[in-house]
Amino acid sequence: MNFEFSPDQLQLKDEARKLLSDQCPSSTVRKLLDEGAPMHRALWATLGELGFLGAAIPQAYGGTGAGYLELCVLAEELGRAIAPIPFSSSICLGAELILAAASEDQKLKYLPRLASGASIACVALSEGLGRIAPNAVTTTARGDRLTGVKWPVQDGDVADLAIVPARSGDTISLYLVELNAPGVTRKVLQSIDPTRSQARIEFSDTPAQLLAADGWPTLVTALDRAAVLTAFEQVGGAQRAIEMGREYALERYAFGRPIGSFQAIKHKLVDMYVSTVLARSNCYYGAWALTNDARQLPEAAASARVSASQAFFQCAKENIQIHGGMGFTWDLDCHLYYRRANLLAVNLGGVTQWSDRLVEQLRDRRAEQEGASHGL
Repeated sequence: MNFEFSPDQLQLKDEARKLLSDQCPSSTVRKLLDEGAPMHRALWATLGELGFLGAAIPQAYGGTGAGYLELCVLAEELGRAIAPIPFSSSICLGAELILAAASEDQKLKYLPRLASGASIACVALSEGLGRIAPNAVTTTARGDRLTGVKWPVQDGDVADLAIVPARSGDTISLYLVELNAPGVTRKVLQSIDPTRSQARIEFSDTPAQLLAADGWPTLVTALDRAAVLTAFEQVGGAQRAIEMGREYALERYAFGRPIGSFQAIKHKLVDMYVSTVLARSNCYYGAWALTNDARQLPEAAASARVSASQAFFQCAKENIQIHGGMGFTWDLDCHLYYRRANLLAVNLGGVTQWSDRLVEQLRDRRAEQEGASHGL
């Protein structure tokens, strides 16, 4: 399979990098971190005005309808800039679930606001620590009312609406909740990366709108799609961590020569590079499967998710080591990438869960191939 981005998509990538370099340098991220601000609202508004947030939302619902490859290149640049915005929550997952499951009236009401950045969506998946699975859902629905607690919810403190899996009889249904509704209580949780906030949301007989009566399969597909986009975000962060390590290794001298000339540093940089190239290859496979709605999407999404999580964590960690004692200090930017690498590694479910999903997909494909070879 040959895959590459078009000249227009690469131009979009360049323009996004210039915009983020201007509006979201690391000094701005540091300022938000110091102030305890949960997101960069000015950047979010700008991305909405330029149509970036609505790249994969059809024009009929207020988006640009450009496509998922455009969203992939944008995700990579946002990851490179460690942009403190709820992109993955609101666009990669929230908007996708509304597109997949909502009624026409709901799409017309909510998607234009998500595409413009006027509203922010989150998806309340977790109920404490553990895997994302149907048997872990204890939030209940009685008619159009929800009761339960979801935590941690990515960007739940800044969101205007939440998509909530809840138990309705014997099935898991998906509901949409406007978070200014009665019966909603939110509390900000401590996080390793406060620029991508986490919240605890409690629903107490809260009014909700039904999205999908048997919504777990829809949620699983949306998670696969969001996993590809998040993997691109992770690859962007990993690539920037490599560049930071290389730049420092060339300018820092020890014993009269650049530390980049030492074999130990060379090996670290090469290992970082190899892991990122492998992750990028898997991301391209995921992008192909995503944009073509291919049956291989679950497998491609899992492989992209696992390899990108591993690459970002390795690169962020080794970048600190290359910077030596200074790498552990507040003064340098290494910790910003290490924070984000750890947070994204558990977003949408941890690496172990996605590794298990990849094994299941590969096993199913092998069984299918063996069945075909035996004429079954």
